[in-house]
Amino acid sequence: METTIKINKGGRPKKRAIRRQLLAAMCTPLEKTLIEINAKRACMTVLEFLRELGLKGRVKIKVKTLPKIVLELTGTLNHMAANINQLARKRNSGEELNALERATLNKAVRDLQGLVTDIKTYVQ
Repeated sequence: METTIKINKGGRPKKRAIRRQLLAAMCTPLEKTLIEINAKRACMTVLEFLRELGLKGRVKIKVKTLPKIVLELTGTLNHMAANINQLARKRNSGEELNALERATLNKAVRDLQGLVTDIKTYVQ
């Protein structure tokens, strides 16, 4: 009895069903524009949108927008994280922080505390 060993070569996984059939539909320029707008609103390509609509009769719209305050918070946190990372990298390499870097670190801590307060206020 022989044993076969499968070796995973890596790379992109094989698709279960390969789409080889072409389906075309004629439409007016206005209809094409409306379909493209609706597909974009659903965060899909036109092909994905039409396939979903044809197979399921409806399309689930994926909402990816966040409130402005959440986007601002994310941006602020990313900026502060970058500053703290730079300071930590310098400190871990054995260098001492100068007065400006210590002040930047202290400001980052105060900003974080302010963000925590803002988040608590927003949630309440």
